[in-house]
Amino acid sequence: MASSRAAVRPIAARSVVAQVTDELRRAIVSGALTPGEEYSLRELAGMLEVSFIPVREALRSLESEGLVHNRPGRSARIVPLDLDDLHGIYRLRRTLEPAIARRSCALLADEALDALEAEAAGFADERQSMDDIYEDHHGFHLALLAPAVSAWDTRVLTSLWHAAERYIRIGFGRLDPDPAEHHRRGQAHLDLVAAFRSRDPDTAAAAVEQHLARNERLALSALSAYSENP
Repeated sequence: MASSRAAVRPIAARSVVAQVTDELRRAIVSGALTPGEEYSLRELAGMLEVSFIPVREALRSLESEGLVHNRPGRSARIVPLDLDDLHGIYRLRRTLEPAIARRSCALLADEALDALEAEAAGFADERQSMDDIYEDHHGFHLALLAPAVSAWDTRVLTSLWHAAERYIRIGFGRLDPDPAEHHRRGQAHLDLVAAFRSRDPDTAAAAVEQHLARNERLALSALSAYSENP
């Protein structure tokens, strides 16, 4: 009996830490925990209705992801939004993604493109916020490039997409109340599928470059408004 209890307890403890980490990450990337604000461990533990221990462990993980700065044993400061950081992320994405698109457009099966087209159309649903569709949006872009990515490409792209996640969710989330934004979002992704369906490398690469440049401009505009009126 004792050995059974010993085997279960570490799993339960890790599960609590994982849940706390996931919830704090969600609150940070959505902007619910304000960029630049400092929160005490007591305050965060009270919000989550847990003890200090899983909060402290979760904050260590989130610091390694670049989302918080910890003051040992006392508090954590949410990393402020940095527009230069966003520029850097998109500069790297524009270097990698169009080059992969050149190869992928010739490799994607028609059935895969049909599925991606249906998914893109769903992004225009006014009932779906950026938070609602973000994971599907991430999956859409990965599927569009998947036939031509290596394991290292996937690692690097995923890292960049995670780095951009907070900016995307906060920046584009502010545009969600506008129905026209939902239509634009859906059409922009339909245009990407159409470019890949052309099977022309130059067309696919140019479409990805334009998509990224447009998204960066919109994110910067929204984030500028956020910094002025948080």
